[in-house]
Amino acid sequence: MMATLVRGREVSSKILINVRPSNTRVAYVESGELRDLKVEKSGEHKSLVGSIFMGKVIRILPGMQAAFVDIGLDRAAFLYVGDVRLEVSSNPDMEWAETDGENIFPQTEDEQEANKIPIQDILKEGQLLLVQVAKDPLGTKGARITTHISLPGRHVVYMPTVNHIGISRKIEDEQERERLKAIIDICKPEVGGIIVRTAAEDASREDIENDIDYLVRVYREIHKAQEKRKTVGVIREELDMELKALRDMATEDVQQILVDDLETHKKLVKFVTQFLPHLKTKIELYEGAEPIFDQHGIDLEISRSLGRKIWLKSGGYIIIDEAEALVAIDVNTGSFVGKNDLEDTILKTNLEAVKEIAHQLRIRNCGGIIVLDLIDMEKELNREKVMSSLLEELKKDKARTNVSGMSGLGLVEMTRKRTQASLVKSLCQPCSYCEGKGYIKKDSTIANEIFRQLEREGVLAGIRSTVVHCHSRIADWVYEGGNSMLEYIELRLNRTIIFTVEHNFHIEQYDIKHQH
Repeated sequence: MMATLVRGREVSSKILINVRPSNTRVAYVESGELRDLKVEKSGEHKSLVGSIFMGKVIRILPGMQAAFVDIGLDRAAFLYVGDVRLEVSSNPDMEWAETDGENIFPQTEDEQEANKIPIQDILKEGQLLLVQVAKDPLGTKGARITTHISLPGRHVVYMPTVNHIGISRKIEDEQERERLKAIIDICKPEVGGIIVRTAAEDASREDIENDIDYLVRVYREIHKAQEKRKTVGVIREELDMELKALRDMATEDVQQILVDDLETHKKLVKFVTQFLPHLKTKIELYEGAEPIFDQHGIDLEISRSLGRKIWLKSGGYIIIDEAEALVAIDVNTGSFVGKNDLEDTILKTNLEAVKEIAHQLRIRNCGGIIVLDLIDMEKELNREKVMSSLLEELKKDKARTNVSGMSGLGLVEMTRKRTQASLVKSLCQPCSYCEGKGYIKKDSTIANEIFRQLEREGVLAGIRSTVVHCHSRIADWVYEGGNSMLEYIELRLNRTIIFTVEHNFHIEQYDIKHQH
């Protein structure tokens, strides 16, 4: 496949779609490198983000300015006061606002004032609402929902409940921005707002107008379904992941779309024929003997991204730890010693690390608060170089990111929008042996716990001996390295202590039995 020149740069991009009964995986590959990855399990694990439901308010939480809403799932969804819709009327003079191209832009002063209204004055228990899932249920938390409906198309996002228009910040050419503004001024709907997506760059007026018309029709259908429905449940499901990937990933850079399932191939062709006809010639059915992800090295990259330690080409490495509240990333020089002075070695390691970190955040789909512990640099110029490189790499990320800068300790605090579980949480589960702690007690620690428990019980009348049932490693430690402690306890308690092996015991498990 030949690379093409797009806006002065040579690119060769593919979208690979791997479909199996258990899950669907979509990879975006640019110049042979994995740039984006989506994984969705079938059935109950399917992502709900973007789906629209009829919900019923079941509990108001005045202290949190929020409400629990039943939308027909196992757990109630969470609705914050700032996500509660205010009535929108026809407004031909829409206000222009900044946006990242995928998300609703900052609220107006009137809307911010409305957020200060007590939620119990806006919602009532038993009230029916039209809501959209903004974040999937994660862990013990229910879905995060909003009453501000947004309907994404190829070039624009239509938001019938707000009166703003925005153009993606990623469209930097001022002349192109003015052209798009002129088109939207002509094509804007009577009610609601529009976000012009990054994909609209260089798009024709006809394409944008068709996009808006289609999304307005979709909302009319949703509104009709809402009027008919009187119970909680789904009103409109978001597109299947493979169709959503085409809509969101298939930029003009993409030269080939490979799918390894015949039925999905037919579905994709039908979809693009109706909505994205320029992509029809790019969709191909992959029939190779080797699995499609193996042929392109994707599974190897996924395995690498599930590891805690990621090696850098220089010999340095980064450590990525996902905690409940944040993601912590540590940078180390490892075996990289450099050629010049220490500062130069640190600079090169940090520059290589921030590029890999940005890549890993995309592939792993890490979200929430992220803290980068870079190697401390003495020169302010070097710090600026590293921060500049990080910001440049984050521009490639479709998810919204916000970087607060570098502290004097070399820490960088940032956030990345999270709507779905990360790759690790999607494909992995807490270790059943360590119960998710990430560590187990040392043999000596467990043995000493046993000795302390025996000592607490003290001298017991009529007891000839005590048998401790435990893991083989604990028994080995006691008889090989803990003899002195065993002798001490036996003398103190005036009885024989016997350690016996139980092969099915967890290493931290033990049971003390007394014999008369």
